[in-house]
Amino acid sequence: MRSYAFLLSRRWIGFAVVVAVLAAGTWWLGEWQFGRLDERQTRNAIVRGNEGLDPAPVSEVMSDAGPAAGDEWRLVTATGTYDVSRTVVVRYRSGADGQPGVDAVVPLVTASGTALAVDRGFLATDTRAVDPTDLPTPPSGEVTVTGWVRLDGTGSSTEVEDASTRAVSSATLGEAWGLPTYGGFVDLAAEDPAPAGGSGLERTELPELDNGPHFFYGLQWWFFGALALFGFGYLAYDERKRGPHGERRTRQRLVPLSQRVDPTQEVETVEEGTVREAVLGRVEKVKAGRPTRAPRELTKSQAERLAASEARRRR
Repeated sequence: MRSYAFLLSRRWIGFAVVVAVLAAGTWWLGEWQFGRLDERQTRNAIVRGNEGLDPAPVSEVMSDAGPAAGDEWRLVTATGTYDVSRTVVVRYRSGADGQPGVDAVVPLVTASGTALAVDRGFLATDTRAVDPTDLPTPPSGEVTVTGWVRLDGTGSSTEVEDASTRAVSSATLGEAWGLPTYGGFVDLAAEDPAPAGGSGLERTELPELDNGPHFFYGLQWWFFGALALFGFGYLAYDERKRGPHGERRTRQRLVPLSQRVDPTQEVETVEEGTVREAVLGRVEKVKAGRPTRAPRELTKSQAERLAASEARRRR
């Protein structure tokens, strides 16, 4: 059995680097999934703590700086008038059944002059470019809304262009509207009075409070990393025990033809020291025209080659 000195060869060092990078990557991905799990569990705890609270006035929960993270998914109420002319379409949304569509965000201007961004709901459509005038109209006059507090989106997706955006942010909406705006926004739960003929929009529901697939995804990534390390160790042990695969193939090619006997045939119970005698006996049977009991017989040319090989050996 060889030593493990071959691990210092360039081939094995390169292999080890690849396995190390792979194992580190799968470890990081597993940690990322478990981090997602922690975030989801924290969010679930916030939702459970807030969903049972009575609705609070918007001014007590939301300010210019936005709501606290612990206030997300809390119910608030606000009274004002919808400014329909400033409606913004939020693209790339999906409904409860996964169908594509848009959300309609309308500013509710309160008595203080501060606007509250109200996401009135989802409209299913296959058209990306939806004009605000194509959306269902909210009730006119003074309206009292009740909605779930949401935190602002971030990044370039919140930019508003041509009354359209990809994510809701009170900061960019306030700039587009030219109005002072409460930080954050609300997902509409109810309107009083209700719009004539219904809202025509699908309301947002509370998120599911399960842990999602993150735990098992994390275990799966770690298993892949452990499998890579085990595979490296097994291949190293195999090469130490049996040598490189290239050398094994070379040794197999050097075995004389007379020794390459199918062990399932007549010589399957013959000990190693009498293999040649068994082969020669079979050759003689073939020459004499007597059938063998093996499931597959040698041809005459094969038998002659075996006999010639044995004759050369005995010289």
